Amino acid sequence: MKPIVRFAPSPTGELHIGGARVALFNYLFAKKYSGEFLVRIEDTDLQRSKNKYRDQICDSLKWLGLKWNRDSFIQSKNISRHRSTIDQLLLSGKAYKCFATKEELDLIRKKTNSYAYPGTWRNRSQKDILKQENKSKPYSIRLKTPEKGETSFLDKVYGRISVKNAEIDDFILARSDANKSPVYNLVVTVDDHDMNITHVIRGEDHISNTIKQILLFQSLGWSIPQYVHLPMILGSNGERLSKRHGATGVQSYQKMGYQPEGLLNYLAFLGWNPGTNEEIMKLDRLIETFDLDQIQKKSAIFDEKKLNWISGQHLSTQSAKQIFDDIKGIDTKWGSSYHDKYILSVIDLLKSRMNSIVQLIDNSSYFFEDLATYDKNIINDIWKKDTSSVLESYMKVIVKIDEWNSYDLEDHTKNFMKQYDIGFGKLMKPIRFILCGVLNGPPLFEIMELLGKDIFIKRVENALEVI
Repeated sequence: MKPIVRFAPSPTGELHIGGARVALFNYLFAKKYSGEFLVRIEDTDLQRSKNKYRDQICDSLKWLGLKWNRDSFIQSKNISRHRSTIDQLLLSGKAYKCFATKEELDLIRKKTNSYAYPGTWRNRSQKDILKQENKSKPYSIRLKTPEKGETSFLDKVYGRISVKNAEIDDFILARSDANKSPVYNLVVTVDDHDMNITHVIRGEDHISNTIKQILLFQSLGWSIPQYVHLPMILGSNGERLSKRHGATGVQSYQKMGYQPEGLLNYLAFLGWNPGTNEEIMKLDRLIETFDLDQIQKKSAIFDEKKLNWISGQHLSTQSAKQIFDDIKGIDTKWGSSYHDKYILSVIDLLKSRMNSIVQLIDNSSYFFEDLATYDKNIINDIWKKDTSSVLESYMKVIVKIDEWNSYDLEDHTKNFMKQYDIGFGKLMKPIRFILCGVLNGPPLFEIMELLGKDIFIKRVENALEVI
């Protein structure tokens, strides 16, 4: 049987890293076994659900390359089915109307020092129920859970999980509001059944919901899907992931210039590994190697340094043209006054040192504009008494080169340093600084070649006048 899985976000905010990982694991499992990956928008919280968040979530999934089968399923459009299922449970005696008020329940909780529902209306007579209905008293609807035995399921990650039924309340299926609004566990169970979901892959924080949903599946006589609960993602401080430690929305990472391939690769390794030393994988390779048995129980730690490293590895293998196309989506003016050949050369020179497109943009300014100012702290560190005279002598030699390419530039530079007994740093650090404004970056001779002789002369002469 081919698996059918679903990713079921609530449109109350943009897609965050934890949700993206859940979507990815569902996607990988479905595609590994030629199954279906479905998207269900759980928008029954009408007050908090927004269309803009629904669109953001779908756009983020598309950007990540996680294409879903069929049209996305909108939960709120299935409300009549949810209500008819509740009616079915009432008629079969598997559920009942509860007229207990909030005040009554609060008093019981205070007396018993427990939040457990005592079953006040579980076995009340039809006469008692009709009496309350004739008074138009509000009521919720609760599932009549079994009082003996236990409810258990075999989780693919955590193994056998069991809960004694005596510890499970007769939980609410529909609220006591005017609309008798069905609650989360009811609507999810109905939708999973109607969508023929075979495997439910989601965060471990849903384990308590799983027990309740299994009881509903059993009460309705429906087949129960297999459950896979993923470990939590923790921040670098060991606490639940927050915005300070990586719980940024996927669109934010997109705006920061991360590529989807790198982000997906990193997310896959949050709680899973292929059992090999392989770390850099594209989506097709992730699908090929993904195995639910390799999901770890231990919580995953969000490591921004590892994300940046993996992202950089993917960026370095992309073509300059592809990167340039992606840059246009972020900054249309970048390099706009230069021809494409020059721009692609800049990208090729920088990409292996960058973690994201935005970082590449931010570190490329010296290829397009002269330095307006010079960092005094760096000047004080590298500019010695004889630096200016050394640079003047060097420029007289280097400008005589006929072929301005990195190979000849390096050869003539080494000969110059050997002839005048000058250390590499004494010459190269000032040259890099006056060309780029920084002391690190791509190979200096390749930068010199790409900038060209005229720009080299201009920047060196300007620096000698200013510094």
